[in-house]
Amino acid sequence: MKLLGLLLVLGCTIGGLIMTAGFEKAMHLLTANILPAAPGEIVIILGCAVSAFMIANSSDGIKQTMKYFGALTKPSAYSKDDYIELFSVLFTIFKLARTKGWLALESHIENPHESDLFGQFQTFQHNHHALVFVCDYLRIISLGNDKPHEIESIMDQEIEGIEHHEGHAGHAIQTMADGIPALGIVAAVLGVIKTMASISEPPEVLGKLIGGALVGTFLGVWFAYGFFGPIAGAMTAKAETEVHYYKVIRTCIVSFLSGAAPQVAVEFGRKILPHDIQPTFQELEESLNELPTPS
Repeated sequence: MKLLGLLLVLGCTIGGLIMTAGFEKAMHLLTANILPAAPGEIVIILGCAVSAFMIANSSDGIKQTMKYFGALTKPSAYSKDDYIELFSVLFTIFKLARTKGWLALESHIENPHESDLFGQFQTFQHNHHALVFVCDYLRIISLGNDKPHEIESIMDQEIEGIEHHEGHAGHAIQTMADGIPALGIVAAVLGVIKTMASISEPPEVLGKLIGGALVGTFLGVWFAYGFFGPIAGAMTAKAETEVHYYKVIRTCIVSFLSGAAPQVAVEFGRKILPHDIQPTFQELEESLNELPTPS
């Protein structure tokens, strides 16, 4: 859907030009004025924008931003099935802790990649950051610090750091989008300088040169608000779905520490999910009832 939106930006721009100027005139403007000037203007605008992006960001930040372009094809980091698996993991952990105590989890949290408990849930087990997040707090709790408000406070601080990290890609592209119109003006000014150097030419030649210069302004605004701004928004939205996963984990763990039964604790987590990926109470209950007894 997002890729379709980007194609519609292109289609609506050309379609609007055709509706305004007529097909023949629009094709003439494209082939005689816009397209001949576009390559040089694009090099100035996007070349400078990408260069500034590289200057402003670390190599890790650049890699993360490149990864987040996947938001155009996969807008949400987690699906309903992913959350059902997460609730199943947490329910199994809570049930084991309730029946055998927190120390029964020690062997699982010390070596989670070889744990039979986590091995039942392959997607979660291969989600390195979420697995470490859960195991770290289970380790703290098993050491005797099971006060809900203290655990919640520490979790909030860590989630704030995750939110900052995951939101970097969208912020970086939005910063680029904010600067691209100004770079379009730079390209236009260079075109005007070129035009002024040919001031003795007849009006037909000057008009073509001025039109070519204005292509820079057009492309700068068009790229910023038609492409890079929306892409930044898609990245930010996906980052929010990534962070929400950790907020659900926090809600479930804190609820269980506050005295909720295992199934009630995961139900609290289910209730804070967006409706488009929220499993129903019956769907979650059926999944939990199918789980083997933890050991």
